[in-house]
Amino acid sequence: MWLYNFGLTCYVWIIRLVAPRHPKARLWINGRKDLYKRMAETIDPAARIVWIHVASLGEFEQGRPIIERIRKEHPEYKILLTFFSPSGYEIRKNYQGVDYIFYLPIDTPRNARRFLDAAHPEIAVFVKYEFWLNLLYELRRRKVRTYIVSAIFRRNSIFFRPYGGMWRQALESFDVMFVQNEESKRLLAGLGFDNVIVAGDTRFDRVAEIAKAAKHIDVIERFKGDKRVFVAGSTWGPDEELLIRLINDNPDIKFIVAPHEMDESRMARLAAEIKGGTLRYTQCTPHTSYGPKQLLILDTVGILSSVYSYATWSYIGGGFGVGIHNTLEAATFGLPVAFGPNYQKFKEARDLVTLGAARSINDYDELRAWFVPLRDNEEFLQKTSRIAKDYTTRHQGATGIIVRTIFN
Repeated sequence: MWLYNFGLTCYVWIIRLVAPRHPKARLWINGRKDLYKRMAETIDPAARIVWIHVASLGEFEQGRPIIERIRKEHPEYKILLTFFSPSGYEIRKNYQGVDYIFYLPIDTPRNARRFLDAAHPEIAVFVKYEFWLNLLYELRRRKVRTYIVSAIFRRNSIFFRPYGGMWRQALESFDVMFVQNEESKRLLAGLGFDNVIVAGDTRFDRVAEIAKAAKHIDVIERFKGDKRVFVAGSTWGPDEELLIRLINDNPDIKFIVAPHEMDESRMARLAAEIKGGTLRYTQCTPHTSYGPKQLLILDTVGILSSVYSYATWSYIGGGFGVGIHNTLEAATFGLPVAFGPNYQKFKEARDLVTLGAARSINDYDELRAWFVPLRDNEEFLQKTSRIAKDYTTRHQGATGIIVRTIFN
């Protein structure tokens, strides 16, 4: 355990060293200043607290259906939401679906005690991959009901290695572990845990809600006109290399590209290399003439999920880097999906590939070979779209299982 605590101490010192030059590190440090004082001043000491912890924005989207179900069905509880990452906290710090929002302190024994003294949760819920050893130990010591949801366990993870004893011990803190698949349940059974429920992934419930609440967006409507639209979400440089060629080879189709990061040089390159003309979403006004412009760069956040509702095909970025981004937001609208080769860690992507609703591509020739049949064969397009939609519909329901079990 001393090595774990030492590693976290080193991590904090590194963050402090880079903070003057790194905006995210600076937010990470500043967001935790006077944390316990702010918690003590804000959290009602008499309230019954459900604490939900997420790492960042993606895990927040997984936890959100649970938050909203608890809010609706159990108003006797106040909900505390914590984030570890600034990229989640800064975007959702004004989220109205909970009562309190804070950063999670670094997981030292003293911080764990101080945090739980201030939060005094009756129930604690961790989303997907969050295993903070000191906090879990302290929750167990205080006999706080504790759960992990939408979790995935793999044979090569630390829990199943000879030196993973303290991590296996941490799992004893959970009253129930809600996992996404049967493999995770089998692996945990091999360690002697029988408090495991295969509930599935709450993201399916979340994307279903997103699809129902999709907004009308005037700019997208006007840009689309009577053309079919291809939407590429969360793209990086290598994705855009391929998309530039695809756009230029398909002048009769409108394209919308949403870069994962608003890098001015990359957006300028897109604008320069697209033969059919380019617009930027933030520069469009009621007087903008869209005409034959072929590419709209979505240089804003918060609307991509609604933009998918206008599309016929989709591409998800990140597969030429550390891993693809959210495929379910596109698939829930019945969109065929393509992405780069690094997708194996994502069960839903593997499932969609197996079913034929998605394709992993390594180069432009493979991207074109996937797209052309879907462009030219309406029957094939409709069949592929139904597979994607049916898959997302079939896997809904995890939220209900989790909330009913916790509050039973």
